[in-house]
Amino acid sequence: MRRKSRKRPCRICRKWFCPDPRVGDRQKTCGHKDCQAEWHAKKCAEWNHQDPVYFREIYLAKKLAAVSATTEPDKQPLPSKSRVTAFSAISSVKSSKLPRNLIQEVIGTQSLVIIEYVALLLCNSFQEALRRQLLGINKESKRLPIEGISRGVGSRHGP
Repeated sequence: MRRKSRKRPCRICRKWFCPDPRVGDRQKTCGHKDCQAEWHAKKCAEWNHQDPVYFREIYLAKKLAAVSATTEPDKQPLPSKSRVTAFSAISSVKSSKLPRNLIQEVIGTQSLVIIEYVALLLCNSFQEALRRQLLGINKESKRLPIEGISRGVGSRHGP
């Protein structure tokens, strides 16, 4: 004989509810659609934070598929204007000062997409490292005595 599930608070709205007996202890939210959607978004965000590589691979694959869809299947070079227009719509680096059309003609569209993607990942990791260093510097500066930071304004120096 199964125990009857007791009332519990919803993890989102904090209102008390009786869980569905078919779900039992696994039910975390009340039956409201808003609470379920928010719980789902929260769990998806946790999963994305734990496994970021999964979506990076999907992102790159979609970008490469979009680029290969804009080029002809028999790999005939497109006229210069249409190739730049097709690629600039797909490009993620908006304010780059690189001559994309020239690079694209030399190395190809898919190679350019992969290079931009790797550069974006490097920039993001570099920015994250800078943020961590800045947080460390801020923590250290808070530990310094005020006399060490002060310029001496308002204090009396000399005889």
